[in-house]
Amino acid sequence: MAQAHEISNVLQAERAHEELLRIACERAKLDRHEAHWLMVAYRAQANRLLGIASFREYSERVLGHTPRATEERLRVARALQALPALAQALETGSLCWTAVRELTRVATPETERQWLAAAHHRTVREIERMVSGLPRGAEPGDRKDPNAQKHALHLNVRPETLALFREAADRLRREAGEVLDDDALLLAMARRILGGPEDPGRANYQIAVTVCTSCGQGSIDAAGEAIPVAPHVVSMANCDAQRLDLSPHGGEAARATQDIPPKVRRLVRRRDRCCVVPGCRNRDCDIHHLRPRADGVDHSPANLVLLCGAHHRAIHEGRLVVHGDLATGLRFQHADGSSYAEPASPRVADLWARVYQALRGLGFRASEAGEAIDRVRPTAGADWSLQKCLQRTLQLLGEAADSRRMKPSDLDSCSAPMG
Repeated sequence: MAQAHEISNVLQAERAHEELLRIACERAKLDRHEAHWLMVAYRAQANRLLGIASFREYSERVLGHTPRATEERLRVARALQALPALAQALETGSLCWTAVRELTRVATPETERQWLAAAHHRTVREIERMVSGLPRGAEPGDRKDPNAQKHALHLNVRPETLALFREAADRLRREAGEVLDDDALLLAMARRILGGPEDPGRANYQIAVTVCTSCGQGSIDAAGEAIPVAPHVVSMANCDAQRLDLSPHGGEAARATQDIPPKVRRLVRRRDRCCVVPGCRNRDCDIHHLRPRADGVDHSPANLVLLCGAHHRAIHEGRLVVHGDLATGLRFQHADGSSYAEPASPRVADLWARVYQALRGLGFRASEAGEAIDRVRPTAGADWSLQKCLQRTLQLLGEAADSRRMKPSDLDSCSAPMG
């Protein structure tokens, strides 16, 4: 009897597995057809013909898709028009909709075959991790940008929790004096708990940031998982951090030391009160070194200012530039060289911020990168590409390095007449 029951279970499992494979294949084919006809309906403005106000509402009524799902499906449908191999994989059911959705974020007509091979026999979660942090046009195995990786948070809460969350979010936005997106809002909340101790003499960064001594790559330890972070996050932490000496001390606990003395931190907080960037009233701030620590400066109050998390990050990303000192006054500029109080060109500002980040990634100090950009940028043409801007800046840095390597005697011999 037991043996017969086991055989019956095996047969049922076999039948169920076959049926689920068939359903998965049919669903993938239907997803492909839906993407095609959704794009046709969108371009034909089917919603207007039916008197429906928006295409999002049309999609929700006809297909049950949320506005976000509609936008994603339209995005994928557009991408598949130029990616026939991915479209065929979805049509035949060799890849499911979710896998194709992720691959269309990076694949191009030149790289789609490589991505199809890399995704072979991988789960959707593995494909998501493989794609996350890579720009469109990248190839499998390319180095990822940790700052480009996004993580979703899904929370199910009671009504009173939702009300309190919205009240807390509103207060943070009022204190910041500006619009905060989801990332900036949750960052401010987390910093208020983890990074903003009551004692103004303690360093802001109480989280564990691990930095590789050989390559400088950093990661944050979060609930047992090391999450890679961009170089500018490591620089921010280096500005205002406690450090743990993890070397063994005869069984003793790791020793914590603080770079900026508590007395100095309290003095700077009393002096600045809030973020020193004009117009910012945020009081939840880090300590920032005006002259980078890599230049050998100390932690004197004259070299320290308060910056909120958003402006601190912008400076270390090269998107916000500060000149001057506390005695003569601080001048803030966008990455394109325009004053912080003036309208800036987002395209040009982003271009020079990327040049700065590339130079920092190559190992140049913040001061070296900033000074080189300040010299090259005024001579740059409006049509200069990122490659040309970086090339000219590297050329200038190379010339500066050559001049520093030459000794005074070498200069004398070069200028002396030949006889």
